Amino acid sequence: MSVFRTKSIEQSIRDTEEPGHQLKKSLGALDLIVFGVGVCIGAGIFVLTGQAAGANAGPAVAFSFLIAGVVAGLSAICYAELASTVPVAGSAYTFSFATLGELVAFVIGWDLVLEFTVGSAALATSFSQYLGVVLQDTPFAIPEAIASVDTGVMNLPAGLLILGLTVVLMTGIKLSSRINQVVTAIKVAVVLLVIIVGLFFINVANWSPFIPPSEGTAPSEAGVLDVPLVETLFRLEPTVYGLGGVFAAAALVFFAFIGFDVIATTAEETRNPQRDLPIGILGSLAIVTVLYMAVSLIIAGIRPYSDIDPADGAPLATAFTAVGVTWMGNVVAIGACIGLIVVAMILLLGQTRVGFAMSRDRLLPPALGAVHPKFGTPYRFTLLAGIVIAIIATFVPLSTLAELVNIGTLFAFMLVALGVIILRRTRPDLKRSFRVPFVPVLPIIAIALCFFLMLNLTGGTWLRFFVWMAIGLAVYFLYSRKRSIMVTGGPGYNTVMPEQQRQTDVGLGGAGIAPNEDDR
Repeated sequence: MSVFRTKSIEQSIRDTEEPGHQLKKSLGALDLIVFGVGVCIGAGIFVLTGQAAGANAGPAVAFSFLIAGVVAGLSAICYAELASTVPVAGSAYTFSFATLGELVAFVIGWDLVLEFTVGSAALATSFSQYLGVVLQDTPFAIPEAIASVDTGVMNLPAGLLILGLTVVLMTGIKLSSRINQVVTAIKVAVVLLVIIVGLFFINVANWSPFIPPSEGTAPSEAGVLDVPLVETLFRLEPTVYGLGGVFAAAALVFFAFIGFDVIATTAEETRNPQRDLPIGILGSLAIVTVLYMAVSLIIAGIRPYSDIDPADGAPLATAFTAVGVTWMGNVVAIGACIGLIVVAMILLLGQTRVGFAMSRDRLLPPALGAVHPKFGTPYRFTLLAGIVIAIIATFVPLSTLAELVNIGTLFAFMLVALGVIILRRTRPDLKRSFRVPFVPVLPIIAIALCFFLMLNLTGGTWLRFFVWMAIGLAVYFLYSRKRSIMVTGGPGYNTVMPEQQRQTDVGLGGAGIAPNEDDR
């Protein structure tokens, strides 16, 4: 039985109408843009801007955000075509199932579960740290024993946050969307205030040199697992700053651009996915790219990059405090604390939708895919995911695992771009309300750039990624392959290689149809 068997687009859409597994369609274009902006304005602006500037790129971190934004934009265009063509929960997992086959789909679904699990737990931990800053020197200060795993026994606020968000998501996507709109408005207001107030404290001399000269690292810091893989493969001397530092920072801050990925996971809950998904994906990406570049220039202009502590968990607040604007530092801390709540919620949302799609296809236990009869949400998988992530956030420090989010996201984007090329050839008859221009050139460029950024992540990140993927392959071959919905066959299920699908898809209207000129 081929591991490259594919699930047709028509069957994927029919599955969304199955009783007991049907999600409620309640999201519009504005909801999707808010979701995208909401998940992007979080750790990226409030934490990564300072860390990337201090440790990698200096003032040129603005270029790093631009590079990451361009790569994300190319991937976003590919996402927009597939998401509007295949409006089904599961994001890259569903797209891969229709184009690359079951094994690749499982691998990417397993990858996305890691991405969203680690991301939401890490952001819950960051929320706890900001909450500690906000409440310090007050009667509500958090005891050290339950404030952090590093200095105490557990991180209780992080775990409680995830459990609370789990309840919100179980009771309905529209409720969580409304909460997101309110909190995102607060975050955007804080970011705009940072830009406006920061303009009065910029010292242009701090931007010079804009790209700091490359510097070597100390021998103790140059271990194979601690430097970008590209340096190890090509035997480059470990360095910071310079052009290498700009690209290393781009790989780090790519975490800030995963919002539109989460938008794609809500395709099945969108009222008009063919129109609204491209608007939500591309609109949110454009907004956050501009905001990121502006904030990175502000923080690098207020403080010399050499004075920015890469380990500072609140670099924006520290920058304003350092120039005597203490009130602004407090506003940033409160805004970040509020904002990280929604970021964690949206990543948790994405995780549950991917797991829901996999359980509906029986690659994970099908009981997990049951939808609540009243709220119309995948409550079982949401509850399970919430408990697991809450435990991780409460008891595990996630600083080392954070880069796994980036490598998992970039890997998913590569497969989505490849899926666009394959689906254009295998199913040229499908209605595409949004089309990627210059296929296959543009998707190939997206794949190459994503892989290049992956090479700029550390060897240790690659090692942990391979270990997680090996566990996933074991799960697939020992459990999922034998229980997959594809085993029973039926209309819409193809047990052939993806490149053969166009010739064998007679019953679905794909046979003998030559690609249109603009599909080539």
